[in-house]
Formats: sequence, structure tokens, C-alpha cells
Amino acid sequence: MTRNFDQELEDRLVRYAAIDSQSDETSAATPSTEIQFDMLNLLVAELQEIGAEDVRLTDYGVVLGTVPATAPGPAIGFLAHVDTAPQFNASGVKPRVIKGYDGSEITFPDNPALVLSPEKSAYLASKQGDDLITASGLTLLGADDKAGVAIVMTLARHLLVNPGIKHPQIRLAFTPDEEIGRGVGEQLPKDLGVAFAYTLDGGDAGEIVYESFSADRAVVRIKGVSIHPGWAKEKLVNAAHLAAKIVQTLPQATMTPETTDGREGFIHITDMNGGSSEMEIKLILRDFELDGLAAKGDLLRKVCEAVQATEPRAEITCEIYPQYRNMRYWLENDMTPVELALAACRAHGIPPITTPIRGGTDGSRLTELGVPTPNIFTGMQNVHGPLEWISVQDMAKATEVCLTLVQMAAAEG
Repeated sequence: MTRNFDQELEDRLVRYAAIDSQSDETSAATPSTEIQFDMLNLLVAELQEIGAEDVRLTDYGVVLGTVPATAPGPAIGFLAHVDTAPQFNASGVKPRVIKGYDGSEITFPDNPALVLSPEKSAYLASKQGDDLITASGLTLLGADDKAGVAIVMTLARHLLVNPGIKHPQIRLAFTPDEEIGRGVGEQLPKDLGVAFAYTLDGGDAGEIVYESFSADRAVVRIKGVSIHPGWAKEKLVNAAHLAAKIVQTLPQATMTPETTDGREGFIHITDMNGGSSEMEIKLILRDFELDGLAAKGDLLRKVCEAVQATEPRAEITCEIYPQYRNMRYWLENDMTPVELALAACRAHGIPPITTPIRGGTDGSRLTELGVPTPNIFTGMQNVHGPLEWISVQDMAKATEVCLTLVQMAAAEG
């Protein structure tokens, strides 16, 4: 049976997207920003309103809830994150709905120079007739991952008001700070209490991801010798010059995000801050294999050492921190959650897409911590920028896939 979830999903995403909940990597707080509580507290209230059980906001900033079982089967988790990406303006989002997209170019009311063209996006061209949601041109939309939030909430409400649907216990989790790699803490696997889980944080309809990047972050700090430039001869050591040498020495024609695709990893400079006396360079390192990730870390260290050797009066440090690991390393040992998701897609005539994701999700970290957690599509496109958009009908397909999946799990149980 096909249900019409379009209006509920549209209403939820428009409501959620208008709430500023951007995370902040520079903050040590949990969540990293107070504004994320606007989403978290709203979800607590909405879960209580629809009748979910065990609803609580943990002291580490995750909203948890339960849809009680109506049949035997393994407990299953569904997760989405409430924060939006720090890479682009996310304040004052004005979502707009384009009903029955006619296949033409899409312009933006607050930024007339911005154009979303079906000629440059075959996926957009394929969505003629769908209802699309975008922002107004000055902000990202935040479908990453408020579309996931909308889908999980719609799924939960439907199961709660239709107890005749057979399904095992469903656990819900809405996390903060996924965009800065801090969405999953050590306590979450135990508090979630499931056999396996799914994040709703993927792209094209049919995308079922069980392989992600492995990821590290790096911080290079350069301390020069500061002195008045008028009397600086043979005394000044300019940290900015040394930072420039490091950047220039790192690969640029290869091994950067803009020169790689497929299974190629990269070294990406995300921030440079400071001045002539001290500089800080922040980078992220990505590869699908651990040896490739380690090689990129070694390369960064060697570049820093080489530049340090040119100027012994300076102090250059390079620190590398683990973020998450390729979920494939664990999921390939038990593909049950992946196979369920693939079967649910096929049941709705949706060809599954299993391309490795050139990024990571909360599921990457959860899987590493012992909760197998592949990723399911939402339909989100062009995330982290002003051209972000999503099809309401893609979101509805994801909701249907999740409903079928939990019923299949009950049947297997």
C-alpha cells in the first residue's frame, strides 16, 4: 500500500529548515552551539505529542525516543542530525516550495544571479513534476539533515497511529554536531540499545551507503619570531611565509578535493588563521583505506618537517586526530542491515545505489563503536551551499522504504 506522506514531509522540512541550528567546530561545548537546542527541544515536544515513549534529551545533547514493538524482531534505530553545516551561511533560512517543478531553470528571489539548471544536473532534470524545496539564495537549505529529521519523525508518527503495522521496537535518535564530527559519543550505543541502525542522511533516491571515507583532522601550528619590521633584518621569522611554504609544498594538482573523485582520497585545507608571528592551518585527511589515510598523514608531517628544516628558529608542530573510520570494515562481517535496506528499496521498484560515500555520517562512528549503521537516502542535493534542494517525493520514497524495512525485520524476527 502506498501512503501519501508528501504534505507532512513538506511541512516538517519547511518548519525545521527555518530554525537556525548551525554547529561550530571552534566551540568546546556539547552541543557546540546553544541554537541547536531550539531543534532538540522542539523534537522532544513533538515526540511526546505523537505518543513516543522514553523520550529524553541526554546530557550529551541527543534526543532519544521509542516506538514500542508490535511484533518480535531485532530492535532497530533510526537517526538524523539536527545541526547544519558551518561551511556556508545558515542563519535566516527562508525555505520555499516549488510545486510541480516544470523542468526549467530555477532562480532565487534573494540572489537573482544564482541559477539551478537542469542542463547541469541530470538528477534535477529527472524531477519534473515533483515538489521541490530550496532556500532563497543567501543561505543553505539545511536539508542536510533536516530532511532526515522530517523522515524519521514522519515514520515514527505513522507507526504510532497505526499499531496494526507489525514491526519490532524502533529507537529514535536525533544527534547534534554531526557536521563537525562530534555527533556520536561513547554513551550513545548503549543508550540506543539496538541490534543495528540507519542514518537518514543520504542523497539520490535508492542510495544505500555501507562504505564511507576514513577520516582524520590535522592542525599545523607555526610560531615565528616577532619583531618590529623596521629593525627586522636577520631577526624576523614570518610565520605567514612559512605557512605559505607548507601550503605550496602540499600536492595541488592531485590529492585535493577538486582533483579527486571515486575512491581517491585527499588532503583538504579548511582554514588558515593568524599573522606574521603565529599561524594555524587546519586540514582534513580522507581515504577509503587506512593505509592510504596514514600515508596522507605521513606526507603532511614530512612537508612540515621540510619547511621546519629551512628555518630552525621557527617552531612548527603537526598534530593529527582520528575522526571516523570506513564503516565497511565492520559491516562486511554482517550485511544483514544492508540487505534489509536493499530489499526494501527493491520492494518499491527503486534500484538500489551502493556507491561509496565521499564523506562520513554518524553511522560511520556508530558502526565503529559496535552498532552496524548504514545510511539511507533522503534525496538531498547540492548540500552545504546556496544551490541546495530536495524533492518532497524523494523524501516520501525514503519514508516508504523505512516502513517496509521495519516490517521485513518483523517478518524475519
